[in-house]
Amino acid sequence: MKPTLIALFFLLALSGSAWADRVKDLASVAAGRTNQLIGYGLVVGLQGTGDGTNVSFTTQSMKAMLARLGVGIDGPLSDFEQSATSGKIDIKNVAAVMVTAELPGFAKPGQKIDVNVSAIGRATSLRGGNLLLTSLRGVDGEIYSLAQGALTATGVETSAAGSKVSIGVPTSARIPGGATVERIVDSPFERSDHVVMNVRESDFTTTTAIVNAINKNFGQGIAHALDGMSLAIKAPSDLSQRVAFMSMVENLEVVPGEPPARVVVNSRTGTVVISRNVRVTAAAVAHGTISVAITATNEISQPNALSRGQTAAVQNAEIAVSEPKNPMFLFQPGVDLRQVVDAVNQVGATPSALIAILEALKSSGSLRAELIVI
Repeated sequence: MKPTLIALFFLLALSGSAWADRVKDLASVAAGRTNQLIGYGLVVGLQGTGDGTNVSFTTQSMKAMLARLGVGIDGPLSDFEQSATSGKIDIKNVAAVMVTAELPGFAKPGQKIDVNVSAIGRATSLRGGNLLLTSLRGVDGEIYSLAQGALTATGVETSAAGSKVSIGVPTSARIPGGATVERIVDSPFERSDHVVMNVRESDFTTTTAIVNAINKNFGQGIAHALDGMSLAIKAPSDLSQRVAFMSMVENLEVVPGEPPARVVVNSRTGTVVISRNVRVTAAAVAHGTISVAITATNEISQPNALSRGQTAAVQNAEIAVSEPKNPMFLFQPGVDLRQVVDAVNQVGATPSALIAILEALKSSGSLRAELIVI
């Protein structure tokens, strides 16, 4: 009885039926899109791993910042680089950085967001540094967030006696919750008559399934599809009721459409991922490699005594050609993923050989799938 149950579960796993997913896992509200922020700042407190005086924009930024704080650099030495090297400022402890962040949808002033910090000068490490107050701007040039705080750098680089060990990237760091939102991004969620949702992966079947589920639970005409990516939902005008309604919509369970047949190949690591819907038409495949081995043996030819001959060097070469006897395997029309894998495993094909076989099947038109090489 037990083997029968195991076989039954295996057949169910391979069958075309799919588990139901929540709408929130398949689609997102278009008005809740994220926005990218960027800013330029200075990191101080480094242990001699900063830009130094050779990076002009770092020294200019330090001079401008100190001037805004009421610290005058101009004096007997008008050249800032000379004043820095004279002991007033150790510019080796400062690094110019670019600061980036992602502003979540519906973010409100006062909320904290994470920021990424990356060196753009000659700094060798940002470990132990502190980011000074930096304004983060959106694509429209307006300031949406302010960032400041101690950096968290996981990369380490040490060197001694001509040897260097590097773990991670020491010139990139992160500040969890290091920025404060200062401005609200305008969103049509509060004003529009319809709430638009975008499916994470464009699929007409999935979009139709979501529309049918919403209309079945809340009434016909509540939702309608715009295309394979988007659908519009009639929502209550009261904002509180609209939020509660979208909460119920997000928790509806639907059966998404089957993804398209894909074969993803990572040519660098030899990793091959084959989706369940891959099919192969009738094809015969034989794969093998010819190896040629050349062995050179250096010998000395010594003449006989009293023959007045000369000693000469002689190079003997041996050439051996070998070709493994790999059997040809046949794909019947419409075979599925399991049969493809079994056939390839029977001939003992390596990952690189499997990649070559899949590319050849795609070129011959026998592979009914999208071949993606990354």
